[in-house]
Amino acid sequence: AIQSATDGAASAISSISGSIDKINEISTTIASAVEEQSAATNEISRNVAEAARRTSEVSDNITSVSEAANESGRGATEIQKAANQLAVESSKLDEVTTHFLERMRSK
Repeated sequence: AIQSATDGAASAISSISGSIDKINEISTTIASAVEEQSAATNEISRNVAEAARRTSEVSDNITSVSEAANESGRGATEIQKAANQLAVESSKLDEVTTHFLERMRSK
């Protein structure tokens, strides 16, 4: 009877020990998976931050190009105004010259 109880207890302890070993394996697997997930989450976070930084740089570059284009447009407008004014002044000079030559010929 004592031998049977001892054998039963030993069997139960062996079974419990096996269960503890399985729980330890599962816990190790879970801990490893959590660590991998944490590393992946950190990598995703770094990638998102880098993407945000680069998006900001692109936005700044687009703003700079837009400002340069606006400045070029303003410069072109000023050149056009100056060319138009020069054409007006040239026309006036042509009229004055023609009138002067007509007066000189009539004398």
